[in-house]
Amino acid sequence: MIMNQEQFPTYQLRYPVQTTPTTSGTGLGLAVVHGIVKKCDGKILVSSKVGHGSMFTIYLPVAEKSGKSESFEEVILATGRERILFVDDEPAIVEMNQQALEKLGYSVTTRTSGVEALKLFRAGSDAFDLVITDMTMPNMTGDKLIVALRDIRPDIKTILCTGYSKKVSDRTMAEIGIDELMYKPIVRAEMARIIRKVFDSHISPSEK
Repeated sequence: MIMNQEQFPTYQLRYPVQTTPTTSGTGLGLAVVHGIVKKCDGKILVSSKVGHGSMFTIYLPVAEKSGKSESFEEVILATGRERILFVDDEPAIVEMNQQALEKLGYSVTTRTSGVEALKLFRAGSDAFDLVITDMTMPNMTGDKLIVALRDIRPDIKTILCTGYSKKVSDRTMAEIGIDELMYKPIVRAEMARIIRKVFDSHISPSEK
């Protein structure tokens, strides 16, 4: 694909990427990267050579200077004090979201494996009010983890994080027992809103 720079002024980023070993993680997270670049009205080009890895070239539109100062309204995020189990096989994502959730007031326990999360949950399911899990993880995917959690405790609230919106339908959510989907990349304000939606939808009229 050839792009005309005059028609599409961009800031160009070029990254050589080695193929992820089958024993470490589930991939390069390209669906998440594609989603971010697409939201920025950018483009991605890729060239690949066996044994040498792949080169991803990211084109992002150049921001125009307006000369005007913008005012931003302070966003008040929904908070809570419930206990959350957060599961993702990427340590950096786990650490980032743990900090974000704790700043919102939640008590957070984390695991980087669906198998380890299930083991912890089985040992004390009453210790958690909500489980947030990534979909694509080695050994046990997020949807299978939720099914296993529901077998132990049918009323546990669950949120599935995914970069593949078409992979999970409303019917699949109902069959598995997923309360809400959260799409990657995870935005803190959206995460705060979805979590409160899950908790508040389970409050009976007498408790409101």
